Amino acid sequence: MSSKRSRVAEVVQSIPPSGIRRFFDIVSQMEDVISLGVGEPDFVTPWRIREAAIYSLERGYTQYTSNWGLLELREEIARLLGRRYGVEYRPEGEVLVTVGVSEGLDLALRAILNPGDEVLIPEPCYVSYRPCTAFAGGVPVPIGSDASTGFRVRAEALEAAITPRTRAILINFPNNPTGATLRRPDLEKIAALAERHDLIVLSDEIYAELTYDGAHTCFASLPGMQNRTILFNGFSKAYAMTGWRIAYAAGPPDLIGAMTKIHQYTMLCASITAQKAALEACRNGDQEMEAMVAEYEQRRRFFVKGLNEIGLETLMPEGAFYVFPSIRSTGLSCEEFAERLLMEERVAVVPGTAFGEGGVGHVRCSYASSIENIREALVRMERFVARCRERVAAGAA
Repeated sequence: MSSKRSRVAEVVQSIPPSGIRRFFDIVSQMEDVISLGVGEPDFVTPWRIREAAIYSLERGYTQYTSNWGLLELREEIARLLGRRYGVEYRPEGEVLVTVGVSEGLDLALRAILNPGDEVLIPEPCYVSYRPCTAFAGGVPVPIGSDASTGFRVRAEALEAAITPRTRAILINFPNNPTGATLRRPDLEKIAALAERHDLIVLSDEIYAELTYDGAHTCFASLPGMQNRTILFNGFSKAYAMTGWRIAYAAGPPDLIGAMTKIHQYTMLCASITAQKAALEACRNGDQEMEAMVAEYEQRRRFFVKGLNEIGLETLMPEGAFYVFPSIRSTGLSCEEFAERLLMEERVAVVPGTAFGEGGVGHVRCSYASSIENIREALVRMERFVARCRERVAAGAA
């Protein structure tokens, strides 16, 4: 008799659970934990944005919208992209409102990939990039980077991995989990590479507004790149709107149209309430956004200084709200470090390996938390690191 076939698809079985969510679930069952694990602003969505959503409900806006999203929101998104980054998109046909950047990325991968097509993914990277590529029938091809390059992927490394099956490059700068950014000359090299090999670039720029050192360069703004780039951004990080699940994709009409075809059969449309809130964020949310970014900037410097002082070598991130310290001096793997730090000192961080092989020897810590929490976390981490070093020294003796 033949063995019983699994009812779960092989590709789903092959994907491990999210390394971020695993620690989040553990933390939710513990007391007195300082969580530096989940990338979520500690700010509440600004009042004027919440008020706009409440007012829309009071006026009876509770229906479906167009699959594309509210036209007035798409118009504001197009104006915002033109104002900030000098890229011009038509609201009709070139902008799609999505349920978070994660949905937008999933749509894009399904829209462009045939079975076996390869996607180059610089690592360390956000945990969903590899799984979403696999779910879409593609083959993720990780391209490593490390602290020696500031976790900046090099065009030469990308080009060395290109094969006849390569379809796209997926980039994310400012980066989650490292906070690294790519400067314009580096992006121009990737643009030339995409042009030379006729590749699509998927550019996740959800942290664009959280750039501290220099100005963010929108990949689609580079010469010749708008026609081969799908740009992703949204409202969750810059406007503290994670739970609203509202974002957008902008790009060439054939690609955005293909994404919308999938979207209309699966998600249908983003919540109208979230779209009304995003509309207010576009129109009147910059002042509150800038205040939050200024606070992140202070936390960034305070946290990096503190980590280096306790002996965890940490590069200064140029964007997002993460630091990615090396924990090699403790003698622990990043998984051991994260688990023991949580159990012994009640501080939650995420092992670097959750973000790919490039994260070995590191952990991700979010500074989307108050200065008071960061200060106390540093006190606890210093105690833990000191104990680790004592054990290392005893073992060497």
